[in-house]
Amino acid sequence: MRNSSVLFFLLVVLSTNAQSLIKPGDNSFDKNFIKSTHYEMSYFAVSGLHTVEISSFNVDIKVNRKNMEVYTRINTPASNSIRIDTSIADINTLKPVYRSSDNSDKQYYIKYGNAIEGYYYDKKLNKGSQVKDDNKDGFFDSFIYPYLIGALPLTSGYKAILPVYEYKPGANNNVSNTRITEVKSSMHRSNITGEHAVWQVSVFEEGTNVKYEYYIDKESRKLWKVEIMATNGKQYLLVDKELDYNPFTTTFDKEQTYKMVSAGSGTISGQIYARDNENTTKGGIAILNVNKKQYARQGTTVILIPYTDYFKEWIALNEKLRKKGQAVPLSKEAAGCIKVTSVYNNDGNFEFTNLMPGEYYLFTEFGYTHTASRTEVVGYTDTYINGLFQGTTANTQVNRYKTSATAALKKIVTINKEGEKITVKLKKTL
Repeated sequence: MRNSSVLFFLLVVLSTNAQSLIKPGDNSFDKNFIKSTHYEMSYFAVSGLHTVEISSFNVDIKVNRKNMEVYTRINTPASNSIRIDTSIADINTLKPVYRSSDNSDKQYYIKYGNAIEGYYYDKKLNKGSQVKDDNKDGFFDSFIYPYLIGALPLTSGYKAILPVYEYKPGANNNVSNTRITEVKSSMHRSNITGEHAVWQVSVFEEGTNVKYEYYIDKESRKLWKVEIMATNGKQYLLVDKELDYNPFTTTFDKEQTYKMVSAGSGTISGQIYARDNENTTKGGIAILNVNKKQYARQGTTVILIPYTDYFKEWIALNEKLRKKGQAVPLSKEAAGCIKVTSVYNNDGNFEFTNLMPGEYYLFTEFGYTHTASRTEVVGYTDTYINGLFQGTTANTQVNRYKTSATAALKKIVTINKEGEKITVKLKKTL
């Protein structure tokens, strides 16, 4: 009886820890989740609680009746480098068809057929070589599998093994296992769209010894975030920029909006300053506004936004979401219609030119020194005449204080006719 109980326990453990071997042609994939899409992700280096953005991933997935095509462009401004990857698979079986990669270190392409053939060029060694490998079939391209995880039947406790192919010059075997070691429920919080219920999928690549945590939306299977733990102990993070998020009811007219800030002859110029409005004391007399104007420093950024219906809606949305710690991003086209200038002298002066008639939203923010005063009683003096007590006088001291402050200023300005020159003052009074 004891032996049968032990056997039953072992069978339960083995079945619980069993991992499904997934190969191309497997019917585990839900093709409804494999569809054309485009998104961008920010790539961060992680150190403790701090993150530094080092690259931007631009991902374009195209699905047609024949193929699933994944095109990725990785831009790293610090090193002025760009990496371009392409991976194509048969849409019916997900067998790899083609792979290419081009970066600062290497360039290669691979065609998957009865045999694996292509060309590999090492840019550092200035050396090229033919790619020839046996096609043993039954594997995924290493670059395309991350975009297939969301199409698997994810559920708590799900595990699977995906054989993947990654060409390495001189390697005896370019096929290794990628293991989905754990799937569990989790949450992803976006600063733009709030909280989302996700599957947290733990992945281990045997070929690279790198661990990944994929955060995949339970409903849409959108990839929100990827945490990467490299073999050298360094950690990295990929986060979707959500550029596809569009809460607007107003249509953005790029051509007309850009004309507003480039095709006119009007100007908006002005002066930016802060001024205290505190009561203070001088010679026992209360004096108002004794502090001088404190001008925005030279180089202070000033922003001008065409105050169209689209931008009005964008500003209103952000003001509403700010309390929730969220924000609505602008598309590149919309952001390209915002003009930015700087204060050009020590008197807080700025200027915008080439503006057409219309409404404009001015905004700036700068730091300055806020002064305040406070009168304190530091003692009392008793007065006596001929030995007789006449009264008590309070002895006071005026203390002045200086603290750092920030002024956030905004103003709506209207140019009524072509060539009009508007002068404004952006000021903060305390």
